[in-house]
Amino acid sequence: MAERQPATVARLPVKVIAGASRSAIAGWSGDRLRVRIGAAAERGKANAALIALIAKTLGLRRSAVRVAAGATSARKTLEISGLSQALVNARLGEQDED
Repeated sequence: MAERQPATVARLPVKVIAGASRSAIAGWSGDRLRVRIGAAAERGKANAALIALIAKTLGLRRSAVRVAAGATSARKTLEISGLSQALVNARLGEQDED
């Protein structure tokens, strides 16, 4: 029987600004990634838009990204499956600040 490899999971602290004019990654503020989201912060709309934006930016399926902490807060922690922490940071570090 094949040995299972442990799943690669990265954690990403984010600060979400919901209700922005458009969704975009706004750059790093300390150790948190600032993300502007066009959706309103109601009934999970902003969380869904955040997950979609981060997944698209990282080239992953939305199912690979989940809110691990702070579901109702502007400060959240995302868990990203399938990429190492170094790779997540490198891909997001290449984003231009708006």
